[in-house]
Amino acid sequence: MDLIRKLSQIPMFDGLSNEMLTEIAAITTAHEVPKGKVIFSDGEEANGFYAIAEGRIKIYKLSPEGKEQILHVFGPGEAFGEVPVFSGRHFPAYAEAIEPSLVLFFPKEKFISLIKSEPMLALGMLADLSRRLRYFANLIENLSLKEVPGRLAAHLLYLSERQEDSNELTLDLNKTQLASLLGTIPETLSRILARMTKEGLIELLDNRQVRILDRESIEELANGERRLG
Repeated sequence: MDLIRKLSQIPMFDGLSNEMLTEIAAITTAHEVPKGKVIFSDGEEANGFYAIAEGRIKIYKLSPEGKEQILHVFGPGEAFGEVPVFSGRHFPAYAEAIEPSLVLFFPKEKFISLIKSEPMLALGMLADLSRRLRYFANLIENLSLKEVPGRLAAHLLYLSERQEDSNELTLDLNKTQLASLLGTIPETLSRILARMTKEGLIELLDNRQVRILDRESIEELANGERRLG
């Protein structure tokens, strides 16, 4: 693996010199993570953070009854677990590989030392954390104020934006995981997908592929300006 090239593909390291990337690479360790392996647990001491070189990682919470609520799914190039490294001692949620993954680990103390010597590194982290804050603000709004069809429509638009604003997109989760992310159950999600298909808003293709047929209506549904029949 070309570690420096992998590091350069992480948004928070965008614009750093090769010399700085080399210094980061010197403190970085790579770990192969099999599907289903928990990388860190809720309440575990945070002695560093991670970024994904390959694969996908879900971040989730568990209720006292054991019900899982997915908060986010990260893919290649994205960092995760960095907030508690700077704001607290413990991870506030679980992280688990949902497919075989390669993750990069950055130890807390050594990384903080690099930040002190390179202000651009701190600015990159602030920009990345700001994007994350905006995402979670939208997630809270969706879960608390929107009905499930609106949450699904907002998620489809989010995926479309991540996938180069394409109207043909790939769902990043299976039906059970997506239902958890949207705060519903798989049966309800299936009914909503069927209704959206019947009304001509989307077309379900193979292998988690969805084609948006009526983007304006999807946007209205996401904004609460439209309801499914």
